[in-house]
Amino acid sequence: MKQVIVITGASSGFGRLTADALAKAGHTVYASMRETTGRNAAVVADVEKFARDNKVDLRALELDVGSQDSADAAIAKIVAQQGHLDVVMHNAGHMVFGPAEAFTPEQLAELYDINVLSTQRVNRAALPQLRKQGRGLLVWVSSSSSAGGTPPYLAPYFAAKAGMDALAVVYARELSRWGIETSIIVPGAFTGGTNHFAHSGSPADRARAAEYEAGPYAGFGEQIMKAFSAIVPPEADAASVADAIVKIVDMPFGQRPFRVHIDPTQDGAEVAFAVIDRVRNEMLHRVGFSDLLHPKANG
Repeated sequence: MKQVIVITGASSGFGRLTADALAKAGHTVYASMRETTGRNAAVVADVEKFARDNKVDLRALELDVGSQDSADAAIAKIVAQQGHLDVVMHNAGHMVFGPAEAFTPEQLAELYDINVLSTQRVNRAALPQLRKQGRGLLVWVSSSSSAGGTPPYLAPYFAAKAGMDALAVVYARELSRWGIETSIIVPGAFTGGTNHFAHSGSPADRARAAEYEAGPYAGFGEQIMKAFSAIVPPEADAASVADAIVKIVDMPFGQRPFRVHIDPTQDGAEVAFAVIDRVRNEMLHRVGFSDLLHPKANG
């Protein structure tokens, strides 16, 4: 069944790959990004070209996840054009790399904003429509770092993604009775096909970072990057994440998986999350709220 879908952070990486794949699967897809008339103007032109060349319904949409007004306006535009909204995919995020001590509190707050608070802004804009419909799907792009291996020098990013994952789990329980499903996508490390590593941020406190480089952690950042890349198999394809999301969107109501792992490095997150999610589910059973584990079919 054709769905109306909005994807945040769709100018590149998993977001753009998934937007293209979902559009080719026959859905109406809004690939949202900020500065559509500025730095992302070339991306907008490419999105339009892809839509023409492939004869699909793929549209670029202005949506700055850092602004509630922008999120409200973007969702309102979709509903005005389509009459409904079926799927919201939370993909916007940013990575940083370096010794945790060298990042300022303001940097951590900014990182939390784009990886976690952004989802809250979009949810507040979109969920009234989904709840009104009595149906919908939230897709959250998490990270295997939330429960798997966590190499040093990535702590601020991993902390933010863990926060987003925890928010996704709670939202799932608060939306199931509204008929809104949740699927959490857990990609492992893909050092190619996305801009996470290439465009990762660095510590603002360069003097503090230099102390690490001049001390016992000299050259450690480069060593981590090389070690990380070495465990990613050559056949790892970031498009596999998009393919998994397409399959989930195309599944019938009530059959969509709660969590899906696409991890070429097998860093242990799949094992850890199996335990974590089971413990959370058992608690709901114990207190008599097991119905929250399954979306309610409305109408």
